[in-house]
Amino acid sequence: MKLTRRFLPEGRLLETEENKALCGTLQGLRQAMEEETILEGIALLSDENHDLLVRVGPFTGRIPREEAALGIAEGTTRDIAILSKVGKAISFTVQAVETSKAEPGLLLSRRRAQELAMAHVLEAWEPGLVVPATVTHLEPFGAFVDIGCGVPSMIGVERLSVSRIAHANQRLTLGQEIYAAVLGVDKAQHRVLLTHRELLGTWEENAALFRPGMTVPGYVRGIKDYGAFVELTANLSGLAECKEGLREGGRVSVYIKSILPERMKLKLLVIDPLPDKPLPEPPRYFITQGRLERWQYAPAGCLKAGGETVFQ
Repeated sequence: MKLTRRFLPEGRLLETEENKALCGTLQGLRQAMEEETILEGIALLSDENHDLLVRVGPFTGRIPREEAALGIAEGTTRDIAILSKVGKAISFTVQAVETSKAEPGLLLSRRRAQELAMAHVLEAWEPGLVVPATVTHLEPFGAFVDIGCGVPSMIGVERLSVSRIAHANQRLTLGQEIYAAVLGVDKAQHRVLLTHRELLGTWEENAALFRPGMTVPGYVRGIKDYGAFVELTANLSGLAECKEGLREGGRVSVYIKSILPERMKLKLLVIDPLPDKPLPEPPRYFITQGRLERWQYAPAGCLKAGGETVFQ
């Protein structure tokens, strides 16, 4: 038995029947070693040497510190990349199966899994390709994501959505499974550039979810002298008159007065403040697979210019 989707973000193989079957027996683990199949287990602890002990089916394996992540041996990756994996799913390849002792010994390598994943990305990924990712860290400037076997990439905050936000945690949550589109692959630097907003729909696609006369919840994303910008979806905002008590990031209910496609505008009226939510709304995707060539935010014939992305 061989896993066919080998380079998924960590955690997505763990409970698959294929992974459990290969991890469940020494025969399966030897097969995985021979075929260099990527498996997943749970990192139980990091010892005083920063080696990782990993639960692999009914067995326990060891990942030496220098095999725990790309860049550890070279000193370009800090040990926090090892420590932060404790208690979580982790990808690895099997390097050795030792059965001379009472307890079988498994020597594993996460670094090798990441090398294979990165080689696949550099060879097979191209601009516009829609790929799965998992959020691993959030900063004001963007979201760090796992694009396969723990290989990191980042989506800049300006690329998370059309609606502007002050921090990536206003759009995504840690551990969230998302989609992204490849902007470019830098083979020399072994880097992948990603974007997210193009998967969340155009102005027209988002505006079609609403009609004049509706009252809906939204988030205040900006307050100016001439009005407040209220986000209805991650890729759709409208302008409302300022009202006392409004604050950036606050939730409000708004009445939709009009929708003007030719000017790409929504006119809104703030009704009431709403209780804050502890987590942002999950992304609403209009695209989750395939490859994009070009994306244009503005409707055809619109008098106002909108964002455009050409994938090449």
